[in-house]
Amino acid sequence: MESLHAPWRIDYILAPKPQLDASLFTRIAQSNDDEANYVIVRDRTCFALLNKYPYVGGHLLTVPYKEVADLNGLTDDELADLWKLTRRCVNALTKLMKPDGFNIGINLGKVAGAGVAEHLHIHVVPRWNGDTNFMPVLASTTVLPQALNELAGKLRAELAK
Repeated sequence: MESLHAPWRIDYILAPKPQLDASLFTRIAQSNDDEANYVIVRDRTCFALLNKYPYVGGHLLTVPYKEVADLNGLTDDELADLWKLTRRCVNALTKLMKPDGFNIGINLGKVAGAGVAEHLHIHVVPRWNGDTNFMPVLASTTVLPQALNELAGKLRAELAK
């Protein structure tokens, strides 16, 4: 097996990280600039936004307003709202992008891959037959077929129905 080395990443890994008062998602939840943050819908207890660094086009996140690290921090109503919003987003993506399937998941804790471990969120990733290719592996590049702001506008319109 060949090893793939990325020595330039060590500078980022070892660099001091800024201490922030609130998680990225709490800051977005409190912001009024939904377009800049790619927020596509806001509900009573949660909201959805496009992932700024998606695995594939249409990759979005559903997020509770309450900053909790895991499912136990939500009330039953908040948990139900989060899953209902996830379902609405899947339906909107299905209508607009016609994927062949979805990966839907939660990474709990840094070791599980959570990029924002302090704030629970659900990944909704549309998938198409043959959607993986050599670009991410060889060129560290993801090919997105549509601009995020364009897709965000279409999803906002669909979710407003």
